[in-house]
Amino acid sequence: MENGESVIEATEVWRRYAGGFAAVRGVSFSVARGELFALLGTNGAGKTSTVELLEGLARPAEGSVRVLGRDPFRERSLVRPRTGVMLQEGGFPSELTVTETIRMWAGCTSGARPAAEALEMVGLGPRRDVRVKQLSGGERRRLDLALAVLGRPEVLFLDEPTTGLDAEGRRETWALVRSLRDSGTTVLLTTHYLEEAEELADRLTILHEGRTAASGRVADVVARYPSRLSFRLPEGFFLGDLPPLAPLGVLGHETAGRLVRLRTDDLQRTATGLLVWARDTGVELEGLDARSASLEEAFLAIAATRTPAEPPADRTAAPGEMAAPGAPAGGRA
Repeated sequence: MENGESVIEATEVWRRYAGGFAAVRGVSFSVARGELFALLGTNGAGKTSTVELLEGLARPAEGSVRVLGRDPFRERSLVRPRTGVMLQEGGFPSELTVTETIRMWAGCTSGARPAAEALEMVGLGPRRDVRVKQLSGGERRRLDLALAVLGRPEVLFLDEPTTGLDAEGRRETWALVRSLRDSGTTVLLTTHYLEEAEELADRLTILHEGRTAASGRVADVVARYPSRLSFRLPEGFFLGDLPPLAPLGVLGHETAGRLVRLRTDDLQRTATGLLVWARDTGVELEGLDARSASLEEAFLAIAATRTPAEPPADRTAAPGEMAAPGAPAGGRA
């Protein structure tokens, strides 16, 4: 991160669709210049609806969004040339070659990189003369990314950038995204791959049911959730035979036959206490597995929560909103 200047700001943002359904409910966050920020969400959490507001495709029903200090909807002509957008799925003329597609897009982009440079960045140089219809799904995602970075954007929105890529392609894309961030580009990333967010993000926000469920540095968000330790007790031993668990930092437990699962806020203390007990007792803890808290566990814990349903507001979609027939299905939440 270069400094504390916020280049993306969402303040108490609401987004409603026809019928009063609120896909986004008072969400706030900011992204500093040069930061890589992940916006995550459970199914239907309002993630894509929020990103569309930041991209200037609609304006919020309430609250405000700013990108590079401007309203991306009202001042779209000033914001759009300074941003790059990679959508979940791009639409390309199938008969054009990869190079022709890049050149066509470059004709509509201020200060575009040379086509060859953009293709080499995403590893499509050897496929430059191939028609788009002959590209694999992963190669099309690479082409999407090439178009997103073509104009040397100050702010880059990446919506599920590695969907369809194999493991090698995903790692190469991560390296490219890091290099863009390191060169000063501010990146807002959405992804269903929690490993990707954990690997790349400086900070993140997790949305759930249209609201902010967690926000902060990845390590800080993960630290709010317990570590886990599991093992099988030998025949003839039971949970009550273990040393007192609370002094070992254990917050809770589950058992299934001889299998014991513990949740702890101090994994080292818990593991040490159990291993010392096992040594002194002369027993083997079969299948011993100790795991620190992870972003996946934090995400799953959030996904399992439910909030009371709210009555729909008596209002229509805000100006600039798509009226979504049969909402909520109409909005890409």
